[in-house]
Amino acid sequence: QVQLVESGGGLVQAGGSLRLSCTASGNIDIIDTVGWHRQPPGKQRELVAFITRDGRTQYADSLKGRFTISRDDTKTTVYLQINNLERDDTGVYYCNAGFTRGYYWGQGTQVTVSS
Repeated sequence: QVQLVESGGGLVQAGGSLRLSCTASGNIDIIDTVGWHRQPPGKQRELVAFITRDGRTQYADSLKGRFTISRDDTKTTVYLQINNLERDDTGVYYCNAGFTRGYYWGQGTQVTVSS
């Protein structure tokens, strides 16, 4: 079992920045990838970025530039830095951990961008 806890969301003005955190606990050795997804109000969940076990990163084509995924040296926390926030970035941000049999998901953290 792997537990994921997201944090760092909140209310921010357009143009501001946020750093979201996803902290993993439990059997973290089974994790191959950690990804960030988001779900805007009334829309489907979409991939933002992911990072692999060996540190490679991949971003959704439409979201490149303002988002940066990274992790700490212990590999237990993965961050999503979001710069120059836009109103369309509003939504619930989830992290997930991929392993050979599927995915674990966190509960999400709300990001609200005001104009």
